[in-house]
Amino acid sequence: MTTVPDDTAPDETFGLEVTTGEERDVRVQVRGDLDHETAEELLEAARAHLRSDRPPRHLHLDCARLTLCDSMGLAALLLIHRHALAAGTRLHLDNRPGMLEHLLELTGTLDHFAQAEKGGDDRPAHEDPPPHSAAGSPPPAHPG
Repeated sequence: MTTVPDDTAPDETFGLEVTTGEERDVRVQVRGDLDHETAEELLEAARAHLRSDRPPRHLHLDCARLTLCDSMGLAALLLIHRHALAAGTRLHLDNRPGMLEHLLELTGTLDHFAQAEKGGDDRPAHEDPPPHSAAGSPPPAHPG
């Protein structure tokens, strides 16, 4: 009996494919399980671009071929989000599979990522926020 491989079965071998587009956009295609064994690899790939002299305007994590995301995978996504904010880069979680959408909803982080994708305001990426007015400034700290 001959066994024919099922090309429709998900490939759980983890892998990343990084491409740089025009206007400093970076796309990272994530394939396989994002878990305790692979989260650091994704985190380091993202950090390499976010810490560059000219960080990308947009960082797209294409999750279409993501097969699993555990708590370490979610932690990596949250750290990437933090690094992206610090770099002035908008993070996009593109083509989220149902299981990732469910995890983000369950953990209360879906709105967090959705706001990051929209930019949270109308400023383009890499533009400094407007200065605080006196009325909007925090009260001065008291010595003591």
